[in-house]
Amino acid sequence: MKKISDIELFLLDMDGTIYLGDGLFPCTQPFLETVRASGRRYIFLTNNSSKNRDAYVKKLARLGVAAEPDDVFTSGEATTLRLRQTRPGAAVAVFGMPTLEEEFRAAGFRLVERDPDVVVLGFDQAFDYAKMTRLCDLVREGRPYIATHPDFNCPVENGFIPDIGAVIAYVKASTGREPDEVIGKPNAGIVDAVSAKYGVPKDRICMVGDRLYTDIALGARAGISTVLVFSGETSRQEAAVSEHKATWQFDDLDGIRRAILSGN
Repeated sequence: MKKISDIELFLLDMDGTIYLGDGLFPCTQPFLETVRASGRRYIFLTNNSSKNRDAYVKKLARLGVAAEPDDVFTSGEATTLRLRQTRPGAAVAVFGMPTLEEEFRAAGFRLVERDPDVVVLGFDQAFDYAKMTRLCDLVREGRPYIATHPDFNCPVENGFIPDIGAVIAYVKASTGREPDEVIGKPNAGIVDAVSAKYGVPKDRICMVGDRLYTDIALGARAGISTVLVFSGETSRQEAAVSEHKATWQFDDLDGIRRAILSGN
């Protein structure tokens, strides 16, 4: 039977797992210190494409967590890597925050509003009816349509705000189309990219997160271990009846820390 002590690389969801809004969970720093002291590694892996790696490094620093850009992997970065393989230098209509637009420009893509080669939907807190209309028009035209991730809600301090899964549902209701490809969790491609980039085999990788349909579903799709923490979106009652089953469950990151220390 696999033990947490067998894991070499922890993929850490951020919102709802290591922090909520602008508040770092008290258990986060002791957990990170234990992982480092044991010779293991963690990567901050997030489906939230509203920020690029540098923005997350700055946010983590504000919360007291020291991180380098190489310690962060976002669905936005995964999407640019995917498109660099399939459509290098393409003209892209990006529906997302300015940081996501910057990431695409840095990856060599041309950002356009009309006649794009591909449409990319990311998390965008400035999304309005005009953007929704333009997005639906492009999707209805049959443009290749990619979403950075499928999350329905983004956890914040006072509850949740709609994420792009809700926008995907709106677009489908209007156009009849779903994205041709969704890059982020729970799709296996994001783990394949992490495994290749960091040189860790998948049987030594564990996804840690608070969402059943992304973090935990990733385990079955990508063939990796998972830890479900109850510090964010999911309740124990929801976990008990879900089709997505985690390898391990803990109240928060402190449960993993104690398992590492005990060798379990």
